[in-house]
Amino acid sequence: MITVRKANQRGHANFGWLDSYHTFSFGSYYDPTHMGFSHLRVINDDTVAPNTGFDTHGHRDMEIISLVTQGRIAHKDSAGNIKELPKGEYQLMSAGAGIYHSEFNASDKDTLKFLQIWIQPNKQGGKPSYQQKAFGENTGITPIVTPNGEHGTLAIKQDMQLMQVILEKGNTETVNANRERRYYIHQIEGTLTLNDNTTLNSGDGAMIESEDTLTLHNDQDQHTKAILFDLA
Repeated sequence: MITVRKANQRGHANFGWLDSYHTFSFGSYYDPTHMGFSHLRVINDDTVAPNTGFDTHGHRDMEIISLVTQGRIAHKDSAGNIKELPKGEYQLMSAGAGIYHSEFNASDKDTLKFLQIWIQPNKQGGKPSYQQKAFGENTGITPIVTPNGEHGTLAIKQDMQLMQVILEKGNTETVNANRERRYYIHQIEGTLTLNDNTTLNSGDGAMIESEDTLTLHNDQDQHTKAILFDLA
């Protein structure tokens, strides 16, 4: 079963400096039918004006993934990490027993766009940690996040995986799914055809349950980019 969440069905908040679309309930946006999906709790599609950002604030017991789609993030946290996250790189901050951080647009003239993703962990407390890595733009399916950090992926405290999907015109990828698990696709760029009859455009999402196979196809002229979650 595939349930599509169209981009224009998401929650929306505009504070001037921040323009954000919420796939699931977040902040002042509340929808009891969209509180998350398995351990996936937040996908916020954020646009941040130059010289602005999120002031220092705290998190605990949450795995927070960021992916920049335009511009650069200036990150600083209470664990001593002072980093810049450029377009295309992935960041995974494990809040553990508690961490404070700030995220600002690193530019004084260019807009920042990024996805903010929250995953509920399967282990509470512990020391916070920070990971950041570029995985390139190779065509196909690239593992990004796994429970054990295998094969150079980022390690997360949950039984889940995050994969990057990039397809050029005419490309098809097939995923052997487990009917006992759930999957979520968030479309970032271009158009993706899922299992021959579901079309996803930029900002769309798809909740997938009880499927044996996921067929991902690009029949458009431009390349397509998405992220795929494999969830318990």
